[in-house]
Amino acid sequence: MDLGLTGRKAIVCASSRGLGKACAAALAREGVDVVINGRNAETLDGAAHELARTAKGSVTAVGADINTAEGRAALIAACPEADILVNNNDGPPPGAFQQWDESHWQAALEANLLAPVFMIKGVIEGMKERRFGRIVNITSAMVKAPRSAMGLSTAARSGLTAMAKALSIDVAPFNVTINNMLPERFDTDRQKQMAKLAMAFKKISYEEARAEIAASIAAKRMGDPAEFGDACAFLCSAQAGFISGQNLQLDGGSYPGLI
Repeated sequence: MDLGLTGRKAIVCASSRGLGKACAAALAREGVDVVINGRNAETLDGAAHELARTAKGSVTAVGADINTAEGRAALIAACPEADILVNNNDGPPPGAFQQWDESHWQAALEANLLAPVFMIKGVIEGMKERRFGRIVNITSAMVKAPRSAMGLSTAARSGLTAMAKALSIDVAPFNVTINNMLPERFDTDRQKQMAKLAMAFKKISYEEARAEIAASIAAKRMGDPAEFGDACAFLCSAQAGFISGQNLQLDGGSYPGLI
């Protein structure tokens, strides 16, 4: 399927690795001129070279911290007429409610609510004027199935979900869509970190921890980041203009609810 994206311009936040990188790769293969982002210059440069090998559009790397106004401004300056925005950022680590003080809550809100909100604010008026916009927020399956250990992440991302839903109604007449992708258990560095935490907590091997993670998924395997990237590319496509304000669950069929 031709997704109708050739020549479009995209900003993909936190895209030097993991799911952000997978989204950037999928868009670049579809002919999108992609601006990728990260804080580690070496990792970011490596990602840009890797993506360029299969890209049909250009790949531009911008080293910036999107948790700062300066970092967000640098990204938007590199792509002032963005047709596509993929919001992504590191999530806070798991923990216990009584461990989190005000600084933990502030950091979670800065990274997983305010940073994406201000990125949206920076691009949405241009999208409305040009009558094309695709905004995708990478949130978490925990938005729909909260667990207390992930309370920092869930609280911030649920706020973003509510804001995005309300805004999606306002911008729908302008062919601007806003959707959220809710991943769980994709084979990225995040799951390697989770496996190491399980190793320490349960006194098991890394292989056993990985097997436990896979067993917890209905599909009995972790997701391939490329699967996630391709789903993101479709949500950004010309054909997806009638899909907005939605939460797309990508969890191998694990979510037990109806809605």
